Order: sequence, then structure tokens, then C-alpha cells
Amino acid sequence: MRPEDGDRILRDNFAPWVLDLGLTVEEVGDGTATLRLPWSDRLAREGGGLSGQAMMAAADTATVIAVCGARGGFVPMTTVQLNTTFQRPVKDADVLVHVEITKLGRTLAFAEVTLTAEGRAEPVARASTVYAILG
Repeated sequence: MRPEDGDRILRDNFAPWVLDLGLTVEEVGDGTATLRLPWSDRLAREGGGLSGQAMMAAADTATVIAVCGARGGFVPMTTVQLNTTFQRPVKDADVLVHVEITKLGRTLAFAEVTLTAEGRAEPVARASTVYAILG
């Protein structure tokens, strides 16, 4: 799958408020995906740090794109579990959201997600996700 295919999946299948995050697909492969969550003052919380809710939504959304990459296109799915650990604040930087599918079964997909502020090596957050594949 190409990044533009991932962007099309975003446009065609996600709620308007998710699209308002401004996510773009940087890379998508066989069980991997990297999305960009652009910095926005609208997504900052008190104190100027990027809100955890925005990062969790980005991790959740990026998992869908990675599963689609592994399956060769969009299939209906839903989040079963999303567990996020925040490690560092993000201020004035885009966040790269990288997903690796660790197990893809017929009805469940498991993934690990690493969120990194652009230009920095250390993660700002990590997440693990489980998805039920419905179609």
C-alpha cells in the first residue's frame, strides 16, 4: 500500500473530529505504518504540551492504517484495547506515530506503537493496541 492509499482510508473511514487532527500517512508497509500528527496550538493543553488525548487518538488511528497495510486494504475493525504510557511532554513539534503489528490473526490484530517528537530520538509515548477485525 502507498501512503496516498492510507490517506484515502483516513478520509473515507474516519470521523470528522479525527480528520481535524491533521494526520498524514508518511509510510505504510506490510504490518507497519508511520503517521504524522502535526503540532497545533489547538491540541495543546494547559502549559503548552500536546494533549494525551490527541496522541492516543493518533496511535489508535495509525494502528488501523497498519492493519490495512497488512491486509492489503481497508477492512472494518474496532479497538478492543488501547494502553498508553506517556514519557515526555511535546511542545512545538510534530509527532511521528510508528506502528508495528506484532500478531495478525483472522479476527484479532496486536500492535506496538511508538510516538516520537520530530527531531528527537527518544519516544514521548508508547502504546499497545488490540483490534477486532470485523470483515
